[in-house]
Amino acid sequence: MEKLICDKIIRIVKNKKKLEETLKVKLTNNKNEISIEGEAENEYEAVKVIDALNLGFSFSDAISIKKNELEFGKINVKDYSRSSLERIKGRLIGKDGKVLKTLSTLTNCSLEVKGNEIGIIGNPEDMKTAIDSIIQIIQGSKHANVYKGLEKRKDEPIVDWGLKEKKK
Repeated sequence: MEKLICDKIIRIVKNKKKLEETLKVKLTNNKNEISIEGEAENEYEAVKVIDALNLGFSFSDAISIKKNELEFGKINVKDYSRSSLERIKGRLIGKDGKVLKTLSTLTNCSLEVKGNEIGIIGNPEDMKTAIDSIIQIIQGSKHANVYKGLEKRKDEPIVDWGLKEKKK
């Protein structure tokens, strides 16, 4: 049995039946504490999904962790910079969320910022790229340089080692 403390308990209670069906667990809540009961693997995935919902991800993004076998990770801004949190959040979000949208598009990951944490949902390979680029921006790299690096990575061709049969 896992227990989590959630700020956005209403979002979880509202979608409780869908979560229980999709995650194959039993959810119970007491004020802002959620208890998760089920098989160990299902509990583990349920913790990630509920943590993503609590961070502010949409229901469909959070559920995609289970359905599409995606990963969920968090970065604490304070671990990478001593600068003003407001300034760093401004650099990460950008005007009207433009930086966050651009990073999301270039890395194929869903990104959310809440407090001093940044949540990431995506494939493990894409998450590594997203984490590296977010850390670069936190540490003061120019946005254009980070974008340029991400665009170069996208253009790298897939290496064919000759293991698959070629289609005729």
